[in-house]
Formats: sequence, C-alpha cells, structure tokens
Amino acid sequence: MAAGTTVDHLTETYRAHYRSLLGLAALLLDDTASCEDVVQEAFIRVHSARGRVRDPEKTLAYLRQTVVNLSRSALRRRILGLKLLSKPMPDMASAEEGAYEQLERDQLIKAMRGLQRRQREVLVLRYFADMTEAQVAETLGLSLGSVKAYGSRGIAALRIAMEAPV
Repeated sequence: MAAGTTVDHLTETYRAHYRSLLGLAALLLDDTASCEDVVQEAFIRVHSARGRVRDPEKTLAYLRQTVVNLSRSALRRRILGLKLLSKPMPDMASAEEGAYEQLERDQLIKAMRGLQRRQREVLVLRYFADMTEAQVAETLGLSLGSVKAYGSRGIAALRIAMEAPV
C-alpha cells in the first residue's frame, strides 16, 4: 500500500487541515453546524475510499473536492426544502365543515332536480359552466330573453327549495 492510503496519514491530514477545510465549507455554507457536518462527512468518505488515494500529496486535494461536493449537495437540499416550504398549504376544511358542505351540495342537487328541464339547463350552463347569457342562448337555441326568464325563475325556485327544511 502507498503512504497516502494509511489511516495514520489521513489522521495527520485531519489534524493539520481541519480548520482550513472548515473555512472552505464556511465560504460555501452559511451556518457553523452545517460546515462541521460537511467536513466530518468528507473525512469519513475519504477514509472509506482511502484505497483510491495513492499519492499522499493528493489527500488534501481529495478532501477539498469532497468538502466542495458535499457543500453543494447541502445547498441543493436546502433549496429544495425552501421550494417545498414556500408553497402554501391548501386550506383544509375541518371534518364538520366538510360534512356541512356535503349536506348543502346534496340539498342543492336535489333542488336542481326539482327544476323544470330548461331552468336546470340554463342554470347549469350559466353558473356551473360559467357561460354568458348569450352563450347559453346560442347553446340551447333560445332567445336571450328566454334564457333570462328561465334563469330568473330557476333561481327563485332554488331559493325556495333551499330555504325549506330538510
């Protein structure tokens, strides 16, 4: 085995260059704890791969490159975490609110079924398909006045049906 692969040489390198590698990590990262973690992880990885470092002169260069790569990885993880955290969580209704909304939805569907066919068609296209009155008239082949009349009567019928006790 060459001198660069011994545990003793790596230990000496650790003692001699720990502070300089910590400084390198500090230039790349923003908190001391992360810098220490990166440098220690670099020494662990180099220790595990010490068979690849044949020249003792290259041990420090290998350590520096490992510190840089681990710092990049730490920054990538942080950026990904920030991206995930920056997305607002959807407002979730409580179970009670969800049940109440379901009851209202069921009541609305029942009330819609009780409307005349044309009233139901006009209201569905107008409010659920988000069409203008002119678009509804064209779609159903009705005059604009008929769409307005069916819509008005349908809403009045819904209002009465929704206010009635269940």
